[in-house]
Amino acid sequence: MNVIHTITIKQVLTEKSKELLMKRYENQKLQLSKECDQLQFEMKKIERARKYPSHKLNQHFERELNERADKIKLLDFQIEQLTILPIGSELKEKEVQGMMDIQVGDNWEEGALSKTIIIEDGFVKEIR
Repeated sequence: MNVIHTITIKQVLTEKSKELLMKRYENQKLQLSKECDQLQFEMKKIERARKYPSHKLNQHFERELNERADKIKLLDFQIEQLTILPIGSELKEKEVQGMMDIQVGDNWEEGALSKTIIIEDGFVKEIR
């Protein structure tokens, strides 16, 4: 019988992967900053048109701006942590679903069902 279970994907931190992660975080911060600028522009544009109640409008835009500001703070924290991490550290990248064949008599321990794939510079290094 086949069952679906969760597989953890971890990435080994190398100079190359550290640089790529740093660029990804910086690009995400830049994108969020652009979105904030665009939201502020749209808010002022709609305020000038005066078609909608300004109180509700301000609440909506403030909520959107705050969400993006929180994401930027999180990215700043991740960048800070990335600079501290030593090369060779394993970072949990994501979890995926996979199929596993189970037969009568197999050990049904959590350890037997949990699998981890270790990636280094885009290649599978190890399966645990």
